[in-house]
This record gives sequence, C-alpha cells and structure tokens, in this order.
Amino acid sequence: MFLLSPPSPEPTSSIIPDVDEVSSKMVEGCKQDTLLCSVLADWMDNSPWASLVATLITIGLILILGFVVRHLVHRLITRVIHRAATRPVGRFRKGTLTAGVDALLHERRKQRAETMGTVLKHVATVVIIGTTVLTVLDRLTIPIAPLLTSVGILGVAVGFGAQELVKDFIAGMFMLLEDQYGVGDVIDAGAAVGTVEAVTLRVTRLRDEDGRVWYVRNGTISRVGNESQGWSRAYQDVPVPYDSDVTTVRVLLENVAEEMWADADLRDSAIVEPPQVFGVEQLSDSSMVFRLSAKALPAKQEDVARELRLRVKAALDAAGISMTG
Repeated sequence: MFLLSPPSPEPTSSIIPDVDEVSSKMVEGCKQDTLLCSVLADWMDNSPWASLVATLITIGLILILGFVVRHLVHRLITRVIHRAATRPVGRFRKGTLTAGVDALLHERRKQRAETMGTVLKHVATVVIIGTTVLTVLDRLTIPIAPLLTSVGILGVAVGFGAQELVKDFIAGMFMLLEDQYGVGDVIDAGAAVGTVEAVTLRVTRLRDEDGRVWYVRNGTISRVGNESQGWSRAYQDVPVPYDSDVTTVRVLLENVAEEMWADADLRDSAIVEPPQVFGVEQLSDSSMVFRLSAKALPAKQEDVARELRLRVKAALDAAGISMTG
C-alpha cells in the first residue's frame, strides 16, 4: 500500500520587493551611470555601501534640480507675462490716448496675460515634477512602464468623463488668445446678452440690463456678437414732415454733427470721429427719415445716442421744424 505524501506548498511571491534584490539593482544601476553615481562611488573608494549612498545622493540632486528648474521656469513665465501685460497699448487715434480705451485695453491684456500665465505654470509644473518623479522611480529600480500604462488608462477615463470640462477649458484658452471679448464688453453670447464682468478658462460671467448675472460655459458658446470691441456705433433716425426742405434739414443736422465733434469733452470721452449725416435713410407714409451716425468708444454708444437726440431736438425746435412719429 502506497501512501500519498501531501503536496508541498509552492512558494508565493510577495508583493513587497526584496530589499536585497532592490539594493543589488540599485548598485548595478549606479555602476552603469558613468555621469554622476559611479563618480560618487569612486570618490568613496568603492566601499560596500558606496553605491547605495551615491544612488541616494543622486536621487536627492535630481529632486533639487527638478524644483530649481520649476522655480526658474515659473520666474521666466512671470517675467514674460508681466512684460506682456504692461506693454504700452497702441494709440486709438491721433492725438492723446483716450483714458477709457487705455484702461480697457490694459485690463483686457492684463487678464489674458495672467490667465495664460497660470495655464503655462500649471503645465510646466506637471511636466517638470512628473519627469522628476519618473526619474527617481527609475533610480529606485521601480518599473515605470506599468505605472505609465495605468496613468494613461486613468487619463483616458477621466478625459472621457470630463470631456465637457476639457471642452470648456480649450474654448476659453482660444477665446483669450484670440481676444474675442474681455471685461467691460457688451456681447451677445447666445444664451445671454450683457456686459462681461469676468472671464475665466471655464466660464464667462455676464450681467444683463436687468442686473441679472449669467454664468455661461465657454464650451457652449458657438458664436459671439461683440458690440464694443475697438469701437461701437451710435445712430439716430430723425423723421421730419414731407413739406420740410431737405437741404435745410441736412445742413442743420451737419451743424449738429460739427458741434458735437467740436465739443472737447465728448471728443475725449465718447466720440472717435466726426458724426456723419447719411441723408434721407427711408420714406414712410408721413415723413422723411434722416439718419445720423457716430463712431463711439467701446460701451459708449448709448451715451452718444442720447447726446445726439438732445442736440437734434434742440436744433429742430430752434429752426421751427417738428418731428413726426
């Protein structure tokens, strides 16, 4: 009768790496590094512990170098962004630069520069620190291929789940780079119409005429109508009776336009160029309609239009010409 001996247990592999194996790998890697680690080991007379100590010193130098490079890159980005934000803006027209345009353009440029600087700093930090960590892991003989694979899979999963967020950030970045709109602009973003109060990479904050605040995600904005970029236009239609003399009315409106342009306060704070009289714009059942148009500074078109109405009404009353409905 044969007795069956119980099977001998198979050796199980431990998840924790063997210290001696790791040490031997670190020593071997140190010998292959002829740039720094092996030099340090030779300097220590190749003692039994020299390779390990040299490896630890190399890892420390790698970490220090990574943080130093990150600090220098951040300083370089800050200097470039500061120079871009404080660079003098071009003249809006001949003569002295309008204070309103100067402040608006400076604020928009500063906001774009600061936002792009923040993005560049984050990208630089991820790249530099990530490279430093991978280099340290390689020095510790930890295989980085499975780690990179896991990070890649995690990145795909996160990117798929947060694709709307990524879309918002990419749209916001291109919007800032192309200067589609900025703080103080009156825009039509489709979902809302109002004055831009804040612009970030993810959302744009608008305030409409009723004081309501709208938060519009940048990725949902398919088209933007900017009413105050560079300059805006104010116009006023003037309906007069058919029995009015066309030449007289036209001359009267041209005088109003010349007086507005001669007003130094208006010229420096609201109007870009002399207002124009387009003549008879249309004919209705009961009146002829003349039109005045004036280029105004950004977001100043309503103020210019109000001034046009006041001056036209006063000029028509002085000439004894009534306005029809």
